[in-house]
Amino acid sequence: MITAELTIIPIGTSKTSLSKYISAAVTALDKDGIKYELTGMGTLLESDDLGKIFSAITAAHEAVFEQGADRVATNIKIDERRDVEKTIADKVSSVTQKLG
Repeated sequence: MITAELTIIPIGTSKTSLSKYISAAVTALDKDGIKYELTGMGTLLESDDLGKIFSAITAAHEAVFEQGADRVATNIKIDERRDVEKTIADKVSSVTQKLG
């Protein structure tokens, strides 16, 4: 399973609020059909295909430009583990159990 963390930062916008741009990026992820989890600082993606993750990231990145951003900075972290199948939920659960 491949997990990724995506942070998109629109630059050159006229206002400090970014929700218009981020909602466009999330809508692009919905259209792409990839599994994702929105957080306050980024978006987590999950797939068994790295190509699907890159495709979803490209769609989200382009969606922000389509909303009028003059510049877009996109940060990506990818974690691909091939020895076992671990989802985002599995990773969180593993840590939570150790806190208990």
